[in-house]
Amino acid sequence: MDTNSKKILAAFKKTGARIETKGRVKLRTKADMALYYTPGVGVASMHLAGNPEDTRNLSVKKNSVAVISDGSAVLGLGNIGPYGALPVMEGKALIFKELAGIDAWPIVLSTQDPDEIVRTVIAIAPGWGGINLEDIAAPQCFEIERRINEALAIPVMHDDQHGTAIVVLAGLINAAKVAGKQLKKLSVVISGAGAAGHAVAMLLSAAGVVDIVVLDRAGAIHARRGDLPAHKKELSKLNTKNKKGELADVIAGSDVFIGLSGKGLLHEDHVGSMAPKSIVFALANPTPEIMPAEAKKAGALVIATGRSDFPNQINNALVFPGVFRGALDRGVKTITQPMQLKAAKALAALVGKPTALKIIPDVLDKRVVGTVANAIR
Repeated sequence: MDTNSKKILAAFKKTGARIETKGRVKLRTKADMALYYTPGVGVASMHLAGNPEDTRNLSVKKNSVAVISDGSAVLGLGNIGPYGALPVMEGKALIFKELAGIDAWPIVLSTQDPDEIVRTVIAIAPGWGGINLEDIAAPQCFEIERRINEALAIPVMHDDQHGTAIVVLAGLINAAKVAGKQLKKLSVVISGAGAAGHAVAMLLSAAGVVDIVVLDRAGAIHARRGDLPAHKKELSKLNTKNKKGELADVIAGSDVFIGLSGKGLLHEDHVGSMAPKSIVFALANPTPEIMPAEAKKAGALVIATGRSDFPNQINNALVFPGVFRGALDRGVKTITQPMQLKAAKALAALVGKPTALKIIPDVLDKRVVGTVANAIR
């Protein structure tokens, strides 16, 4: 273990839990106890038993989000299970509270069976105002999110999919301005056909981009490839020019590379073959598909990563606090694609004059949460 890792673990050990519960009322007297617990609580209980629609106004439900993972696709670390997922979910709960004032709690599951995950989330849903699914691997994540959304009348969002897609679109809107190119005319190559890659491709298509090629481990996804699962069949339809081959074959002449795959997959030769004023979003974490210095050396004009130690951090923390803040405040039951498009455009607009080193607001920019929340209506 290197020195930096030891320091990080020491910091975590010192703080222990990074979040805690805190009462909003005080129990100073017996009268307080009688009001807020027994016998007073019985009045609220009986009312909600007969009037469950009032739960938002009489309980934690109005301002609470469950952050749920099965640990099957944690960051760029892979399937490391519920214990490995717990620090990430706890960190997201901290972000919810600090940035958006939302009471969130990490829930990690000791199962990766889609049916059991769906049953569990539906079973615990009455006490929550929203469900933030996180770090659940594709293709199971698509079915899990769909089924839970259909069953519940509260907002459900798989953040790896939609949070990532919103912030990528926001960044690309401004990157295109910097490059002097029209968003809808961009030629886009996406490396990675998992949860994030699928969602990014579909949202870019909804935003009007018509030339999108997505690659998986077998290469470009196109209509003539056999035995494609449902989510990859959707992606094949976006490959309107029916491009085939490996990354080197499809990236030549393209305007944009979006990496949602693994470290070191993009080389300087790849970037050098792209169109002039190319845009590179190397978003694999913690090590991107190409390091920014290498991408710049090869000719990329705008470069973004998922890391906070480089300019242009494309991070879904810019999105999920505001999405759920808006949904909770307005009683939104489903996060729709039009809402996602509005959120991306609003987020991009916060950067008044984008430059190659500034295409996206900082994650701690106090305007971000309110701006994204206003798009969720």
